[in-house]
Amino acid sequence: MAVRRPAAEALRGDTRERLLVEAAQRDPSRFGDLYELHFERVYAFIARRVRDRNIAEDLTSEVFHKALASLKNYESRGAFASWLFTIAANAVTDQWKRAAREVSSSEDPPETGVMHDLEAIEDRARLFRLVDRLPGEQRRVIFERFVEQRSIREIAELLGRSEGAVKQLQLRALQKLRSQMEGAHA
Repeated sequence: MAVRRPAAEALRGDTRERLLVEAAQRDPSRFGDLYELHFERVYAFIARRVRDRNIAEDLTSEVFHKALASLKNYESRGAFASWLFTIAANAVTDQWKRAAREVSSSEDPPETGVMHDLEAIEDRARLFRLVDRLPGEQRRVIFERFVEQRSIREIAELLGRSEGAVKQLQLRALQKLRSQMEGAHA
């Protein structure tokens, strides 16, 4: 479970992160600060999904390599961490696709569990992409609520909105995500 930070501290963290991103965009040698800030969470995210330490380490390295390579094109539309998690979700999906191709090219038929896991990972990657397309405040509420695991009250303080407004933003975002996910399966 994530440790919740007081709202003022989270705001300072968001500002610090934005400044680190801007510094790294000007001077890529400053990317190390962002790496240190986000490594553990990105690694944990990947490790929970691939369950193989060596693969998790390789994919985490790949995520940060891709992030550094694309940093000049990064535009802040929310938290930098959500961009990293999108890259990580895509890397995990690609890994599962590679694994599925290897399994299907062998003589043995693929295990049902492997195919189910592949579908679940593809769904998660699709969900991350859809969250990135949400309007700014909805995206921020979803990120704070489900990634940072903040309470409605904490998010309301962060955004300077009422708790009712935050609940409404969350509801609209979840409804939109649900309909888009269901539409993708239709």
